[in-house]
Amino acid sequence: MDTMDSMKGKDEMDKVITGGCLCGVVRYEYAGEVGESSYCHCDDCKRATGGPYTVGVVSVAARLRIVRGKVKGYATKADSGRNITREFCPECGSPLFTRAEKCPDLVFIKAGSLDNPEVVRPSCQTWTERAVPWAYIDEHLPRYPKGRP
Repeated sequence: MDTMDSMKGKDEMDKVITGGCLCGVVRYEYAGEVGESSYCHCDDCKRATGGPYTVGVVSVAARLRIVRGKVKGYATKADSGRNITREFCPECGSPLFTRAEKCPDLVFIKAGSLDNPEVVRPSCQTWTERAVPWAYIDEHLPRYPKGRP
């Protein structure tokens, strides 16, 4: 790795992305650039968000730090059959994170909880076989009828 690559890596790690819940009880920081994101149309995501889908941002769990408050988690089996835990503010109920047993080193940050959600660029849609027809999403994004292959 040359000096420019190592400097770029350091600059990316120096970037801090912030977010939190609706009532302000829970605040978090994420060190570095967030990963790719996707729309999920599974029944669990619809119920957990109260909307037609959720937008989860793939992130490295070790880079996420709760700086104020505590989250509460609800563990269940996802539509995929795998265990997941959805974390939210215990005061206002705002959805904040999803953690999946399948990938314990990752956390999926809810895009709507970011202070600057413009950094999110969804790259695909999953569980489209369960999508509601009235929620418009860019039809050019790759679509997976179930979870990602």
